[in-house]
Amino acid sequence: MKKETVVVLDFGGQYNQLIARRVRELSVYSEMLPYDTSYEEIVAKDPQAIILTGSPASVYGGEAPCCDPRVFSLGIPVLGICYGMQLMAEQMGGKVQPSSLREYGQAVLQILGEDEIFKGLPDEMQVWMSHGDTIISLPEGFRITASTANCPVAAISCPQRRFYGVQFHPEVRHSTYGMDILKNFLFEICGLRGDWDLSDFISEAIEE
Repeated sequence: MKKETVVVLDFGGQYNQLIARRVRELSVYSEMLPYDTSYEEIVAKDPQAIILTGSPASVYGGEAPCCDPRVFSLGIPVLGICYGMQLMAEQMGGKVQPSSLREYGQAVLQILGEDEIFKGLPDEMQVWMSHGDTIISLPEGFRITASTANCPVAAISCPQRRFYGVQFHPEVRHSTYGMDILKNFLFEICGLRGDWDLSDFISEAIEE
C-alpha cells in the first residue's frame, strides 16, 4: 500500500519542526522541505497534501520567501499556517499589509459559520497568535471562517479547491483545539488513512 505523505514547506518560523512532528503524532508521514524546493522535487514526493509554515518575514517584503506557485495547481489540499496563510492569499491574488494591532500570545477565536476544518469544534476557542501582518483582501473563491478581537481574518478557506489557512498556530499546545484542527485537515479534508508508524520510518532509514 502506498505511503501517504504530507510535505511541510519550511519558511523559517519558530514552530516549523513542531508542525511536522504533530502530523506524525497523528500517524501520518510528514517530510519537511525548504520553501524554495523545486516544483519537480515536490511532485516527486507524490504528496497527498502540503502545509505552508510560519515565517518571521512579511509576504510583501522584497526578500519574502516564496514557494513555486505551481504547488497550488497540484489538485491536493493545502493548509497555510500564519505566514503560510498570508503567502497563499498573496500568491492567489489577495492582499496583505502590516496590522495596526500586532498579536502575540493567546487570543479567543470566534468561528464564523460552518467550515470543514472546524468540524465538531466549539464556536469559541483559545488559540496562539504570533503575527504583525493581516490579510485585507481575499483571493477569489475564498471566505473568512474565523476572527479574533484584533484579527478580523483569522482563518480562511476555499473548500472547492481544499485550500485552508489559519493565522494562529494549531501546532502549539496553547491552541486548545489545535490537534483537532490538524485532524480535521488530515482526515476530513485530505481523507488520509493515518496508518503510518514510526517503526516503519526507522526500518526504511536502516535499509537505506
